[in-house]
Amino acid sequence: MSVINTWKNVLELNHDRAVVAGSQAALRSAIRCGADLRIYTEFRHNEHIQPGSANAEIIREVSDFRVAYLIDDRWVAGIMNLRMPIGVPDGFGSRPSMSFFLYNENGRQAIARPHLDGVPVSGQPGPSPLDDHSDMPKYHQLDAWDSGTNAPSSNFIYDFEVFRYFVRDEWQEVLAHEADGRVTAGSLDALIAAFCEGAEIKVGIRGLCAELGGDMDHEVFVHTGPGYYSTERRIFCAGAQPAVRVKPSIPLGYESRGWDFGWLMPRTDGFVARWLCDPYTLKFGKSEGRHPLRWFVR
Repeated sequence: MSVINTWKNVLELNHDRAVVAGSQAALRSAIRCGADLRIYTEFRHNEHIQPGSANAEIIREVSDFRVAYLIDDRWVAGIMNLRMPIGVPDGFGSRPSMSFFLYNENGRQAIARPHLDGVPVSGQPGPSPLDDHSDMPKYHQLDAWDSGTNAPSSNFIYDFEVFRYFVRDEWQEVLAHEADGRVTAGSLDALIAAFCEGAEIKVGIRGLCAELGGDMDHEVFVHTGPGYYSTERRIFCAGAQPAVRVKPSIPLGYESRGWDFGWLMPRTDGFVARWLCDPYTLKFGKSEGRHPLRWFVR
């Protein structure tokens, strides 16, 4: 049985994170056009999953990065927005949490882990000592934040055997507009026609993370789920999948109070409703903003 594969490898890095195939320019071009992102890596079980064990088998991993960042129109990063800790191949990790792994286009990685079990905290937000990874020589921790809180994070490099950046570049941009709804490309009619025929919808939101600090231009791409078109007011809105907001930087990474997560409802007049979670308290708060948006269909 043959399988039709619509994913294309546009960038490959070796274990030193040097480019051996494709290019970062090709990756950026695809993400700029709304492409989906998946990243393939390889590692040894006894170097990553169970350090020191006799099991030296190669584990192949392909992960879905359903939140993608294009920063300053020249840098790509992706975040796993739906992942919980997994202990390969036996089940889940020790504590329920989200595993917001973040990969940059140069192979630099990061993890933010809001815990969901309500265990009392023992620390305060801020810089933290590095963890002991002496049994994982391929794991190079660069920093640590907020240890002992409900939302620890860190930036690191793991020397995977290979990094392959796959894109599925089938999205069509049908509408772009400014924060006030003024159309700059495409049309609302094109978006609604595709929506009413069952097309998937993705949205690119410009400046979504500006209030987290920094002044770098950025666009965040996220899939949407349910969509709603008000036929008389001619307004379309959609419920987006969970988004992880991160203070924009190159490379992209986590720091104390520099990230959060939650749900968005973008609308075709530039309005974006937000129901965001404070990762340190797990308390939700509603807010709103206006942003230039680009709408893609597939």
